[in-house]
Amino acid sequence: MRLRLADRVLELPAGEPALMGIVNATPDSFSDVPGEKPLEALVERALELTDAGAAIVDVGGESGRTDRVAIPEREEIGRIVPLIERLADEGIAVSVDTWRAPVARAALDAGAVLINDVSGLSDPDIAHACAKSGSGLVITHTRAAPKTKSFPIYEEVVVDVIDLLIERAEFARSRGMASDQLLLDPGLDLAKSPAESVEILRRLPELAVLRGPVLLAISRKDFVGALTGQPPHARDPGTLAAIEPALDAPFATVLRVHDVAGAADFLAVRAALRGERELPGRLPAALRTEPARSPQ
Repeated sequence: MRLRLADRVLELPAGEPALMGIVNATPDSFSDVPGEKPLEALVERALELTDAGAAIVDVGGESGRTDRVAIPEREEIGRIVPLIERLADEGIAVSVDTWRAPVARAALDAGAVLINDVSGLSDPDIAHACAKSGSGLVITHTRAAPKTKSFPIYEEVVVDVIDLLIERAEFARSRGMASDQLLLDPGLDLAKSPAESVEILRRLPELAVLRGPVLLAISRKDFVGALTGQPPHARDPGTLAAIEPALDAPFATVLRVHDVAGAADFLAVRAALRGERELPGRLPAALRTEPARSPQ
């Protein structure tokens, strides 16, 4: 499979997930240190993520927290556009996490190549904006309105995920999107209990009927906290365990993670243990630990 992002193409072999790093240009993200973040620090963080192996950097200008009201569109745009411009100048494939079409258009004009809409196209004009620019689009399963917490009763959560994503993907194509511009997200934790998120991961192969690549936003999620008892900043080890289902899925995946370096190390070691990657003959000298010499 491949994902077309404006003027670039991301090849996505099954069983070899691409990594999407996260840069929150917000003062109130639930998983980051609170407070305003200088532009230079955000650029440096994005460069660290790409150096660690991120194929895409996902920029957010508004926290998804449901205990905060939506900020004005102009404020969200003001937070992200300078950062997008800097990252695009560095050649980074920039995704923008937003659910509002005016913000999406400003992001695309600034150089973003993917819009990560976690609202399930609550603003249909996002699909038109992405089609016009040739960018990619993430369509996410959720039954909740943006910035609201809701736990609907699903007769069958996996079936509901599949049905809604197929419906929304067909709508996006009707607005001019091509299939290879779409990345579909089952929406772990979005209008779902931890048990429902775990159920989706257990049955991930069933999403093969979507016939396209799948984004798994697994990092530091509530279901990881429910299983480990850890707060968001301490959920990276649990996040690594949640990567496993993506590696056995019969379709291409993108993993959205905070700790790109940790995820890349996990994937490298796992591939070697399964015989999918050759081991070096010796470690580079800088990484070797020499045995201690006996005192003379």
